[in-house]
Amino acid sequence: MSKILKEMDKRHMRMALSLATRGTGKVSPNPMVGCVIVGPEGVSGWGYHSEFGGPHAEARALEMAGENAVGATLYVNLEPCLHFGKTPPCVPRIINAGIARVAAGIIDPDPRVNGRGFEALRSAGVQVSDGILGEECRKINRGFLSRIERKRPWVTLKAAASLDGDMALCSGQSKWLTNSMSRNRAHILRDSHDAIMVGVGTVMHDDPRLTVRNVTGRDPRVVVLDPAFRTPAGSRVLNSNCMIYGLSGSFPERKNMLAGKGCLVHELDGDVSGLLPVSCVLESLAAQGVNSLLVEGGPKVLGSFLKERLFDAVSIFFFPGFAGEGKTIGSGFRLESLAEAVGIRFGSVRSVDGDLWVEGTNICLPD
Repeated sequence: MSKILKEMDKRHMRMALSLATRGTGKVSPNPMVGCVIVGPEGVSGWGYHSEFGGPHAEARALEMAGENAVGATLYVNLEPCLHFGKTPPCVPRIINAGIARVAAGIIDPDPRVNGRGFEALRSAGVQVSDGILGEECRKINRGFLSRIERKRPWVTLKAAASLDGDMALCSGQSKWLTNSMSRNRAHILRDSHDAIMVGVGTVMHDDPRLTVRNVTGRDPRVVVLDPAFRTPAGSRVLNSNCMIYGLSGSFPERKNMLAGKGCLVHELDGDVSGLLPVSCVLESLAAQGVNSLLVEGGPKVLGSFLKERLFDAVSIFFFPGFAGEGKTIGSGFRLESLAEAVGIRFGSVRSVDGDLWVEGTNICLPD
């Protein structure tokens, strides 16, 4: 492949990726996909998957391109599908449109696809190139890929704290540690995740809505870890968008009350300490199509994820001040030596109207 063609492929794949991100928070459990069709005269069609159940990116781009698709190159960040789902498969349409070459980012690991799309295209005489900007293509769909490959969502731990790590004072006061700009950023985070998780203690203490406010977006599904089903009947989170996880066989009347509020109630066997096993909760969420999870719980919930290393990213907003003794981010788990410390690879450190916003990934993840 010539250097000029390689650069052209990268340029058009970046266009496809930019289009794909327009589906952020709207297409799960599907992946985010963007598509660009390029012929001798330049770009003739483009599209992206905008909502679950809606047309796929390739279908939209082919419709726009029309007859200009004949002999053209189709750029797409994920392998085209070959199975019927909410919409017809894309591969036959690509072949019938007369596309000469498909330049793709990565293979779709979904067992219904997993290379079969590429095989069918090649069998029909379509040239296929894959691996173009593969790392970037994996990154934008890391939630989808995590659900398919690891059987759990991509997990982001989110917290607001003082510079000495306090999420709340000894009195329990926690509103508002950070400024309004930081809170708006946190709501944008909610919009970009499929589900948001808290513990029953947060529900009982703060009675949160856990919705997206002050910014444009959609509300994620709510997940409450509630081993003994103690969530009060009047809690604002109780609706059909809420999932409650508790221990098997405990307090059937409370469980029935929560189910009566429209919540989806799940019972799990406890671990050796009698607590809900985080890994089983994540597996259950993945089975329900949750690609990405934002954990906004208190120290106990955050600590359970840190202890088990069952997280992928962190997003922490720091108030620029010291709050003294209080409930710290790390108070939910205990280590015996510094060598056991949970490592973070910093991604960005930014000022948000005076607050400090730190984002990073689990150091155990590959670069």
